[in-house]
Amino acid sequence: MSDQLTVRVPWPDWRSWPGWVQALAVYAVARVVGLLVLDRVGRFQVANPWTDARPGYFQFAGIWDGDWYRRIAEHGYPLPLPRGTDGLPVQSEWAFYPGYPMLVRGVQELTGASWTVAAPLVSLLLGAGAVVVIHRLFARLAGSWPAMTGVALVSFFPTAVVLQVAYTEALALLALAGSLYLLVTRRYLWAIPVVAVLGLSRAVALPLAVVVAVHLLVRWRQRATDPFGPAERLKVLLLGAFSVAAGLAWPLFVGLSTGSIGAYTEVQGAWRGGSTVFLRPWWSMAQYVAGPWVGPAVLVTLVVATTWWILRRGRVAGPELQAWCLAYLAYLLVVVDPFTSLFRFLLLLFPVALMVAVGVRSRAHLLTWVFAFVSLQVIWVAWLWRFTPPSDFPP
Repeated sequence: MSDQLTVRVPWPDWRSWPGWVQALAVYAVARVVGLLVLDRVGRFQVANPWTDARPGYFQFAGIWDGDWYRRIAEHGYPLPLPRGTDGLPVQSEWAFYPGYPMLVRGVQELTGASWTVAAPLVSLLLGAGAVVVIHRLFARLAGSWPAMTGVALVSFFPTAVVLQVAYTEALALLALAGSLYLLVTRRYLWAIPVVAVLGLSRAVALPLAVVVAVHLLVRWRQRATDPFGPAERLKVLLLGAFSVAAGLAWPLFVGLSTGSIGAYTEVQGAWRGGSTVFLRPWWSMAQYVAGPWVGPAVLVTLVVATTWWILRRGRVAGPELQAWCLAYLAYLLVVVDPFTSLFRFLLLLFPVALMVAVGVRSRAHLLTWVFAFVSLQVIWVAWLWRFTPPSDFPP
């Protein structure tokens, strides 16, 4: 009887892969999961303002605000400013920033692809770039395991499915992560064009200016042991000033283009019953949910507890990422209504993933987080992304 020759083909050890490859691998798995969730839920989608019943993946990925971005890419912004019979601005393209739709339009012109296909694919690629930058930022601050764990938490986050649909979050996440990375690595002038992209993607450049101010303060206080010469001071000041300008540029452009200086906030108000009110909606919602006294007390307690947790656990992330989390949370409290879109906005709070990751000590612990996030992702897509006529809560 002849001996049998057994050939063993060793599986590649993924831990030996470069960090950015590992990050992309995790992101790819997460997006496949997102694709399956969208595809399965799409089979239960009835006819709606954007698609027929049971739309395909690409059609389902372009509903809600994706249709506004499509209009901008195909037709630009309407002039004069659309108004209702009462003279007040109505919902229109002016509420949406131009960076993402113009980028997709450029890809369409280069490739000949339709908006339906190009928009989700552009988001997918932008999200891939974002996780690579996030991994590099996290690894610099806390090491390889927390970095990969943080990337997994971001990639599988319950609303991370927006990184593969026709929404602007992927562009904003890439620009924000890039801005923070360049700030932390002190490449201030390189950060300026990235902040410009952020200012054209979402209304979050002003909170970033707070982060630049904190960085300036920290470097000034440490100048005896960490030299901080006049040239670097000037660069940081320029970056801070540009961040403020980037935060104000689009509202100012809308005002100048339409002839109404407050047009941007007025159009935003069309989604809020006709006016934009700062801060008070959170107080009112707390009173509505838990009563006139208990509700505000719970709200204040949550704000204080969250701030304390970020200041304590966030030490591993450094002052810049701590400052971003606190500034962005303050922005959400002041500017954003406590409604269903808030879940999507939390994706830009990605440094919290690193603060959580440092407490994840095993693969089993990480898989528990991933399983919980995927379960919540199914709920989010089925509850909010799937549209129930005649009207529904926005994702």
